Amino acid sequence: MRESIESVRQFYNRAPEHEWDRLSERHPFEFILTTWMMDKYIRPGDAILDIGGGPGRYSIHYAKKGCEVTLVDLSEGNVALARQKAKEENVTLTARVKNCLELDELDLGQYDHVFLMGPLYHLLEEEERVRAVELALDCLKPGGKLYASFILVFGGVIYDMQTGGNIVPDCHNPDFMQAFDAILAGDNFRNTAGFTRSYLWHWRRILPFMERFGLEKLHLFGQEGIMSPCEPQILERDQEEIGQWVELAKKYLEIPELLAYSEHAMYIGGKP
Repeated sequence: MRESIESVRQFYNRAPEHEWDRLSERHPFEFILTTWMMDKYIRPGDAILDIGGGPGRYSIHYAKKGCEVTLVDLSEGNVALARQKAKEENVTLTARVKNCLELDELDLGQYDHVFLMGPLYHLLEEEERVRAVELALDCLKPGGKLYASFILVFGGVIYDMQTGGNIVPDCHNPDFMQAFDAILAGDNFRNTAGFTRSYLWHWRRILPFMERFGLEKLHLFGQEGIMSPCEPQILERDQEEIGQWVELAKKYLEIPELLAYSEHAMYIGGKP
């Protein structure tokens, strides 16, 4: 466990700006569609805990909307950048460095909304993932909302669709072929050969995992919508066409058969 967590920390410490830019320059649809769904529930003045919030894209977005936001992340580099960006945007943000599995040591209290948008695809062991959700729920008020993200195992196929020249070596790589085979078998995949050690989810495995926590399921949707396989091409088109694709994607977000079009999925659940 310590080795895998340390590898994740070092990965994000190397280039926090790269992660900050991801949701504006390279993958804006994820941010647009995710916040559109979150806005169904989040109101100015609400208290938000962003666990594994990286450099603070979502935290600062909601701080600017008048929410009281606390960000907790494993990476010192991410937290430093989140504080810098909050200062640049002239918003108040509490940012702490902590492993999500040690969240109880911070005595944070309870919040109206808890984001868990990184840990469930960076924790390799089942007991770690269960513990991360349990600790997140300890910080959630009764009636509050949990927002949990998952990287989908089909994301590797989508990446190769977007990136010319990758599919040939990947199909000769036993590690990648195991991930491709997991899609056929309907299994999750423990990835030790990708951008960092990660746990990739089959879209049909998410609800059974989340059902154990006693939440009311509100939504399960693909965070990039239907656009992920063609995102680089769509982003080259004019703003009117991009806007039409976004509106169409909103209509299709929660169709189970289309979840694999996205690289990430989000579960939104209500705490009784």
